[in-house]
Amino acid sequence: MSLPLAGKIAIVTGGSKGIGAAIVRELASQGAKVIINFSSDAAPAEELASSIGASNALAVKADAGNIKGIENLVKQAVDKWGKIDILVANAGIMPMRDLERTTEEDFDRVMAVNVKGPYFLVQKSTPHMPPQSHIILLSTTLCAASTVLPPYLLYLTSKGAIEQMTRVLAKDLGRKGIAVNAVAPGPTATELFLKGKPEAVIKGIAGANPHGRLGTPEDIAGVVGLLCRDESGWVNGQVLRVNGGMA
Repeated sequence: MSLPLAGKIAIVTGGSKGIGAAIVRELASQGAKVIINFSSDAAPAEELASSIGASNALAVKADAGNIKGIENLVKQAVDKWGKIDILVANAGIMPMRDLERTTEEDFDRVMAVNVKGPYFLVQKSTPHMPPQSHIILLSTTLCAASTVLPPYLLYLTSKGAIEQMTRVLAKDLGRKGIAVNAVAPGPTATELFLKGKPEAVIKGIAGANPHGRLGTPEDIAGVVGLLCRDESGWVNGQVLRVNGGMA
């Protein structure tokens, strides 16, 4: 019996660490060939590609918030494997900035990576995506949380844009047989999330979840893997909050 994603070609931005790396491993385990995008640190990306195998994975350096970088990323995928079936726009940054402390530079960089990048990645990729392809954007459960601390303002501004992008792109690209959905993780035990947080704060966040723990990158990756299968083609324009029931 063939694997569910056999013959599929995937791009995962921010694919060398954390949730991105878990998504890469999940898609590869289901049979997909994967382009692993990274922005600066080549070693983890090359190591991940090597563990999957040169015939099934390729690490590509590109700034996911820059159009020329995006065009290069798409070109390398198409040059190597001829098409793109799965697009996971996972790359993102999360500086903690409330209104008072946000600079124009902060705003421009967050919007470039978190909004402009996914927007133009979809634009440049879709000409190479056949019917029954899947696009997965990344939001956050905090977009639906009833209490949010002010320093999340800039980050959540960008993720609110992602959720609206998901809704409208689904209408546009659905006509071409391409499904567009977003996955919105809750607190997940990644290096980015854990950095700078005292142990007591981490335990408090974990204890507030019905399961009594943080999510893992694999929890998120498993859902992405399901949404990339042909059986999920009728799921379109949805934001799936993957958080263990916390919100």
